[in-house]
Amino acid sequence: MKNLIALFIVSTFFLNATAQKFYSTKSCQIKFNAGMGSENLKAITQEAESRWLENNGQIIFSLVLERLRFENPSSGAAFKSAYLESDKFPKTEIKGFINDIEHIDLGSPGANQISIDAVVNFHGISQKMQIPAILTVLSSGKMMFKSDFKIKLNDFKISGKDIGVKIAPEASIDIYCIYE
Repeated sequence: MKNLIALFIVSTFFLNATAQKFYSTKSCQIKFNAGMGSENLKAITQEAESRWLENNGQIIFSLVLERLRFENPSSGAAFKSAYLESDKFPKTEIKGFINDIEHIDLGSPGANQISIDAVVNFHGISQKMQIPAILTVLSSGKMMFKSDFKIKLNDFKISGKDIGVKIAPEASIDIYCIYE
């Protein structure tokens, strides 16, 4: 009898877990730009991860900083080491919830302006942010996410003599994902 009860509890949990629509990708594109003047600090990766739950709008992005590929590799390596301290803080995450997810029609193709109440963890510091984005339902049924926003390096305790001279005080972040 105990085995039947345990089987019932496990199967009920499994059915509830699978009823939630879950989207993910391991090939999310993230662009980073903190260049200023002649300093080229543009980087890109196609290897960021993201996942979100449709029912409550929880969304997560994660990036291993070593996967950022800078257009100028020598400047990028120096920036990652001296400013981002990527050996000490190897990962960046954005965790949050899509506002008013229940009012977005995810059953019909089209673009939806959204905002995310998020916590950005970068350089070992967590900051609350509101991130604007567009969530598009494609005709294939896949979901496309696109966001462009800025972060202030000082808010994440990233400092140094070149900030405001060669390095912009704000970095631009562009995120582009297609969820399966």
